Parts: sequence; structure tokens; C-alpha cells
Amino acid sequence: MMKLKTLFILLLAATISGCGLFGKKGGNVSRTTGWEYNSEETGSIPYESGYEQDAGPGLVFVQGGTFTMGRVEEDVMYRWDNAPRRVTVASFYMDETEVSNQDYREFTHWLSRVYAGNRAKINSALPDTALWRSELAYNEPYVENYFRHPAYSDYPVVGVSWEQAHAYCSWRTDRVNEQILVEKGIMAHDNTQAAQNIYTSKTYLAGLYQGSDGKKPLENPDGTTKRVRWEDGILLPSYRLPTEAEWEYAAYGLIGNMDGELLTDRKLYPWNGAYLREDSKSEKGLMKANFVRGRGDMMGVAGALNDNADITAKVYSYDPNDFGLYCMAGNVNEWVADVYRPLSFKDVEEFNPFRGNVITEYRRDNSGNLMRDQFGELVKDTVAGMDYRNFKDGDPNSQLVESGNWNAVQGNKTSDMYIQDDRPGAFSSLITDNVRVYKGGSFKDRSYWLVPGTRRYLEQDKAQNDLGFRCAMTRVGSPEGF
Repeated sequence: MMKLKTLFILLLAATISGCGLFGKKGGNVSRTTGWEYNSEETGSIPYESGYEQDAGPGLVFVQGGTFTMGRVEEDVMYRWDNAPRRVTVASFYMDETEVSNQDYREFTHWLSRVYAGNRAKINSALPDTALWRSELAYNEPYVENYFRHPAYSDYPVVGVSWEQAHAYCSWRTDRVNEQILVEKGIMAHDNTQAAQNIYTSKTYLAGLYQGSDGKKPLENPDGTTKRVRWEDGILLPSYRLPTEAEWEYAAYGLIGNMDGELLTDRKLYPWNGAYLREDSKSEKGLMKANFVRGRGDMMGVAGALNDNADITAKVYSYDPNDFGLYCMAGNVNEWVADVYRPLSFKDVEEFNPFRGNVITEYRRDNSGNLMRDQFGELVKDTVAGMDYRNFKDGDPNSQLVESGNWNAVQGNKTSDMYIQDDRPGAFSSLITDNVRVYKGGSFKDRSYWLVPGTRRYLEQDKAQNDLGFRCAMTRVGSPEGF
């Protein structure tokens, strides 16, 4: 009897200990106050437990980690702008393929429908197909057909500037989040969007977009409806261009070369080894990517076309790397988010390195209300002193002054350090705060540019017929999930 009594007391103590003085301590009860979460009785304290991010459409997960960024072979261009440096990249998501013509046509189709009367808005997004034109080559068929004809729907979009790629990312964010709300029944599709009544994720969260209500609105504990907030974890983070470090890390796909924490092989290309041809019996001798083999040799000989691509190839061509990403070498070069600087690798942080931060805030009127432009999008202004594109490489602290007083010169700019001169024949460095990095090599390039550590740059409002892009998305929460 004494043993049973003792056992009963122990069980009772364990129950009290597990439940606490205020009832059970599960995911629905605060460990701070003991109050129940999401309960009308306790004031509807919001709490979302166990959130796990879903990958947006077209994205694959790239588990972050440390790697050596930069040069892995001789710098044949002698630019010395990619000195090796060990960095760490946080986990993120990245497009499985380059953005295709079909992907981008969805963007221009939406603009044509929503801004039907604004040709300037529509034209601002169109790729520059005239870039296919050459004085001494018959490329007119590509000028007319490459972007618009269905034969090229699954080929990578080219002729888009960095600015256009950035605009596509913003548009894609809004359409994906709009579709999430529609699929959950919170909102219905509204094909009458126009002028100020345009869905964007930011205007919706700010309460400025009044769309069509769905059949399953989000409810408070008392049964009243509410708008989705960022804290609800329903909407996804923004699609964006990957940083240079993210792109390079993803291209190598080193996850397949690890033995525990030991990197067994450092890659030259996104595949193992220094060879550019397949070595398997079934595909022996075929090229692993779309690039120029030699002078005048774009695809091999008739009857045995080697890379089977005279210009670009379909975005799912060739084998993916160990992250499941296609064409991270060759096919088309790809824009990344970074502003170009020769010494960025020596300047940037060791964690999530990036040059190009411009801190902004939303503009408000005299009454404190958020302001929108003519297209219904929120207007942003750069916060004073928080344009970091030239930080440590163009700002006053990075430049020599002739006087002994380092504070004598104020407001130095990138152009004071990197000379720009538009006069014919004059020397110009071409380096400005509006010059962006692109990587990866293309169907027009030799194998040197297929190495992920190589880098080139171009003004962000310019485009090329071998330059495209793919999108990335930030991973929120743990690097992999616990």
C-alpha cells in the first residue's frame, strides 16, 4: 500500500511539473505568462509555432555553408579582382533554371493587360531583341523570333538589363504571393486591377490594396475577419537577384564533395574534374555545357553536334549540379545583385558578403500616409548616408586628399576615385555605382568564363544577347530545419 501511495505521489508530481501552475505548457500557452495564445479570452496574443518555409515556384533549396570564393586557376585577364577568400553563405533558395522566354513573357503579358494604355511602361520591360543584330552576320531571324516565337519558349531570356531583371523579380514576388492568397481562399483573382488598384505584397500588407474577398477569409479567434499580416507567415519573402557569393556558392554545388566537414575535392567547374566532356559510356565525349570550343566552332559538326546548341540551349539542358541547378556554366551569363569593385573580395564581410546595400524607407505625405506612384507601387527614398555601394571604395575614407586634413574634403563620390570620361578616345574606368557583376559564361564564351570564380561587369541599364538571369529567395529560420 505504501508503495502504491508513493507511486501515486510521484505520478502526481510529474503531472503538476509537466503542466505547471497555469495548465499545460504546449505550443498554445506562453512560457512567459502562462496565457493562452490566439485566444479571445486572453486578448488574442498571436503566435505561430513550428513554421517551416515552403520553396516558391521554380526554386530549389540551397543549404548554406562556408567555401572559398574567388580564383581557382590562373587569372588570364590579369585583373586580380577575384582574390580567393573564405566566406560563409546563409541558406537560400534559387531558381532551378535560368529565367526562360516563357517566364519573362508572362511578365510582359501581365503588364500589357494591366497597363494597356501605357506603352512606355510596357516597353520598359521588353528585351532588346536588336542586340542579336550583327553587321557581318545573318542574325535577323533571332531579332524577329527569339523572344516571341514558341520554338524558343523554353530558352533563356536575353537582352534584359539588370534593372529589368530586378523589376521582374519584384513582379514575380507579387504574383506568387497573390496566388498564395487565392489558393488559401483569402482573396479571389481580380482581373480588373489597374491604376492605383494594383496588388503588390507591400501595398496589401499596408492595407492599401482592396481586392476581391475570397471564400475563406482569415479569422480572428472571435470569428471576425482580418487581413493577412507578415507575422502570419503566409506570404513568402521576395524573389530577388542572387548575390555574387550566393551565385558562386550555388554554382559549385560542393555539397556532393563533402566527407563530414572535410571538402574532398575543390571544383574548377560546377561538375567534378577539369574536363569539359562527359566520360560516361552512354554520353562519352559530349560537352558538359554550352560554350565555344574554339575559333568558329559553336556546336560541333553535322551528324555529331556536340553541345547541340548553335546559340542558347533550353534551360533544362545538360546535367544539373549537386544542388539540382541547371546551366550554372555556359548557355547564358547571369546577372547578380552586386555592384562591381575590383577589391570587393577584400572589403566585404565574411558572412553573406555583398556590395550594393542601399537602405530605403517608404515615403509618406504630411499626414503620415504611405505614398504610391502612378502604377500603384509604394514610393521609396534612400535614407541619408545609407547608400553603401561605394563604402570603403569611393567614399571619403577610401580616397587620398592633397591636404593634410582628411576631413577637408567632403562628399567624395565613386567618380572621384574611378575616372569616367565620355569623350571619344578618353580614358575611362567604366566603374560606377551603377555597374553590376555578371557571371557564368555563355554560348559565345571560351571555357575560361565557365569557372564560377570569374567575374565581369556591365552598366545596369545595358543588356547583351548572351546575358540573362535567375532569381533567388531568402531562407527564413534555421539553415536546414531542426
